[in-house]
Amino acid sequence: MKLNMAEEEEEEDYMSDAFVNIKEDVKPGLPMLRQIREARRKEEKQQEANLKNRQKSLKQEEQERRDIGLKNALGSENKGFALLQKMGYKSGQALGKSGGGIVEPIPLHVKTGKSGIGHETLLKRKAEERLERYQKKVHLEKQASEQAAEQFRLRLRTKQDEMKLEGDLRRSRRACQQLDAQKQIQVPREPWYWLSLEEETGKEEEEEEDEADEDEVQSDELSVPEKLRILTSYLRGEHLYCIWCGTAYEDEGDLSAHCPGPTAADHDD
Repeated sequence: MKLNMAEEEEEEDYMSDAFVNIKEDVKPGLPMLRQIREARRKEEKQQEANLKNRQKSLKQEEQERRDIGLKNALGSENKGFALLQKMGYKSGQALGKSGGGIVEPIPLHVKTGKSGIGHETLLKRKAEERLERYQKKVHLEKQASEQAAEQFRLRLRTKQDEMKLEGDLRRSRRACQQLDAQKQIQVPREPWYWLSLEEETGKEEEEEEDEADEDEVQSDELSVPEKLRILTSYLRGEHLYCIWCGTAYEDEGDLSAHCPGPTAADHDD
């Protein structure tokens, strides 16, 4: 009985700390693998950086060697220069029989891009064409805007001139009616010389309306400037009156001496 109890004590307790710790260390190699991978990635990045630096240094060395070679003058070891010397050429002398050629060699332009020959020239020409088209478009738009503004100003000026002429004509008709009335003139020389009878009486017989309509049709054949010129001429000749001066003068001499002229433009100054 005692022997069996001792054997049970020697059996391992699966709930003890020792068993739990063993289970936690089932895969002890995982942290080591992560460290190895991280170190490998760092090494690859360093190799890429070293390769880029090496390529950059090779280009710099090539550029430096080229610059040094271009700065140094050719010597007799150069076959082309040796042939020139045999034909009488001396270092520093201009080329050509008369010595009018170039002295320095043609500069070397190293092409570093991957585009074909003439591609840069093509791109430059296209850029210049785009710039020229843009400038032309801007010029046309500016010109069109200026023309539109000028046309608007012209229409406005024309409208203002028309309104001014119509106002001068109304004043001339009113003055003609008043001055004719002062001279006991009962009928105007032309129907349109006075303000319309409708505005004065508001009533007309049918026959007078028909006559007035015919006279109105005939008067409509005249433009406003023509009516104004005719009416102001009548006022000056019959009544010695100028609508722009607003004065009835004593005689012809007084009118000629003090009135600037028979038109509105004469009175602008």
